[in-house]
Amino acid sequence: MSTLAPLRLLREPWNASEGNQSNATAGAGSAWCQGLDIPNELFLTLGLVSLVENLLVVAAVLKNRNLHSPMYYFICCLAVSDMLVSVGNLAETVFMLLMEHGVLVIRASVVRYMDNVIDMLICSSVVSSLSFLGVIAVDRYITIFYALRYHSIMTLQRAVVTMASVWLASTVSSTVFITYYRNNAILLCLIGFFLFMLVLMLVLYIHMFALARHHLRSISSQQKQPTVYRSSSLKGAVTLTILLGVFFICWGPFFFHLILIVTCPTNPFCTCFFSYFNLFLILIICNSVVDPLIYAFRSQELWRTLREVVLCSW
Repeated sequence: MSTLAPLRLLREPWNASEGNQSNATAGAGSAWCQGLDIPNELFLTLGLVSLVENLLVVAAVLKNRNLHSPMYYFICCLAVSDMLVSVGNLAETVFMLLMEHGVLVIRASVVRYMDNVIDMLICSSVVSSLSFLGVIAVDRYITIFYALRYHSIMTLQRAVVTMASVWLASTVSSTVFITYYRNNAILLCLIGFFLFMLVLMLVLYIHMFALARHHLRSISSQQKQPTVYRSSSLKGAVTLTILLGVFFICWGPFFFHLILIVTCPTNPFCTCFFSYFNLFLILIICNSVVDPLIYAFRSQELWRTLREVVLCSW
């Protein structure tokens, strides 16, 4: 059964004794604790869809000079991060399928080396993906609340420094994670990072929505027909709800899995939850599929460029 290489390290808790873990597993032997048998083909299909989507986003941003701005550079980096998740998933799935069918025979030492490379790739892309989601939220916040000063605040130089810092931090953190993944302190750092990003996005988007409501009330008091503005406000509220909902649904179960590994590795309920690990990985890959639809393809300029890219009209 396919799993993302670095996340496979977290499938089972290591801070429980073998005897206690087997007892917990035996105590959690009900039908719903057996987990889900997710075929390799599903991992492969989702990886391919995500790879194509994010490649189109990157190609469109590079092609159209009107999209050469910090906001679209951040979206492009998010697409690259999601694309790396897809590449790592595809590479591992293909190798596993080839080895399972006896088409590819590789020495154990080579398999371990390849596993470490994929570990680094996907861990780095996961951290960078979460980071750029936060960066995009901050960029939108500055766009709304400091519109007149946006270009002086978010200069191209600062955007480049931000992107380089995220990629550097992601690479370093992934190296540390692969080296010390059995240390609970590392897991607590990952959990804290996720919670920080969740709270950051929640606070920023709620503040932006509150401003939109304030503007709507001001317009409603001056206009006799505020229906259009109400519709626009409703659309904005739906967008923010989708952003936060997708983020929490796709990432929440995996990080809850990490919390349970730290807090209750031998509890029967926790053991049942661990059995659904592959489902949590599917949700993470689905996030790579959904991200372009939320952050990129809603732009008319990008859509127009995307059609040109698809039609090869360079």
